[in-house]
Amino acid sequence: MPAGHAGGVRTVGTASPEARAPGAASGATHEGGERARVRRSRKRRRGPVYARGGDGKPLAGPPPELRQTQTRAPASHGRLYGALDLGTNNCRLLVAAPRDHGFRVVDAFSRIVRLGEGIGVHGRLGEAAMARAIEALKICGGKLAERNVTRARLIATEACRAAENGEEFIDRVRRETGLALEIVSREAEARLAVAGCASLIDTQASGAILFDIGGGSSELVWIDLAQSRDGRRRRMSDRIRSWMSLPVGVVNISERHGGQHVTPGQFEAMVVEVAAMVAGFPEGTALDLAVAAGGIHMLGTSGTVTTLAGIHLGLPRYDRRRVDGTWLSGERVAGLISELVAMDYAARVANPCIGRERADLVLAGCAILEAIRRRWPCERLRVADRGLREGVLVEMMAEDGVWRPRSASRSGDRPHG
Repeated sequence: MPAGHAGGVRTVGTASPEARAPGAASGATHEGGERARVRRSRKRRRGPVYARGGDGKPLAGPPPELRQTQTRAPASHGRLYGALDLGTNNCRLLVAAPRDHGFRVVDAFSRIVRLGEGIGVHGRLGEAAMARAIEALKICGGKLAERNVTRARLIATEACRAAENGEEFIDRVRRETGLALEIVSREAEARLAVAGCASLIDTQASGAILFDIGGGSSELVWIDLAQSRDGRRRRMSDRIRSWMSLPVGVVNISERHGGQHVTPGQFEAMVVEVAAMVAGFPEGTALDLAVAAGGIHMLGTSGTVTTLAGIHLGLPRYDRRRVDGTWLSGERVAGLISELVAMDYAARVANPCIGRERADLVLAGCAILEAIRRRWPCERLRVADRGLREGVLVEMMAEDGVWRPRSASRSGDRPHG
């Protein structure tokens, strides 16, 4: 995705045709006691978040955030679904209709809003940032109403999790736009990323390291295929062996180390900071051995890797159709990162696959990627221009049973149509 993207309070909204116009409510608000409990929990959790137990076992089913509680309308291919992802850096929406064993996108929206701007310094969402996000959300609400979306899930991630006034902002969004956002946990975010990118995993490999470099957090997931070749169909999200959420993303790390003017020394400092966090990955030694055996590939979903792919392809302007699914060798990734580090700010702005909106963030993303690569030097990296929104759509459509069973599924997840 050409724009960058870990527990928390959740509100679940199922949209009705008449409830998606701005000003209409679409979900239930949690009570004050629950909010206070989550605030206390957030304050205690400042560092990386790991998979529960870290014992090498797959996560046992979807977490509560992925279990919808409302009564379902009968499945129908005529229905439209909406998925909104409000991240630290971007606000993105997809509207889609089920098709075959995937879905067809009928409308989309993406805008850089930098909601998390300044959180690392002040601990709160700023007024200007909130105003930018609300304006984008109003557009999304209009699209959901115009398209007569009958079911939607609207999620908010790290900025709203980390900010002291994150829940206040969610309430403000409801009042001013009618949209009920849910703040998802880091675990839910990791699972949704896997669900959204599953069809890009090489099922002949022994596994994959999926990473999602966001604006305020970055998720790392080890998908272990070697332990699940028992002939049973499983969704990729059920093959998660271990995961970790790092409290660093392109926005907060660039605010600490610099974004516009980054020296090689500053870049290395970013890499070292992230590498110290990556060192704590659960079952890291087992993953080291799996990577050394040569059967693991990386799968990246973030503005960082889509930017690298666009530059690699020499695109005169960003083209999702060409970028999504691109394979890059480890050597090529290293070369592209070196090329970007050598660019000054003006050159990054002038590059058609970066532009002014991402020119001060792309090196931070490259530093996070480089830290991951130094620990696990995989020979192949696949680029995904898809992620949380696609994962949300897959989860909802799977729960509604809109796809006919098929016996020849390779991955167990429905691909993006």
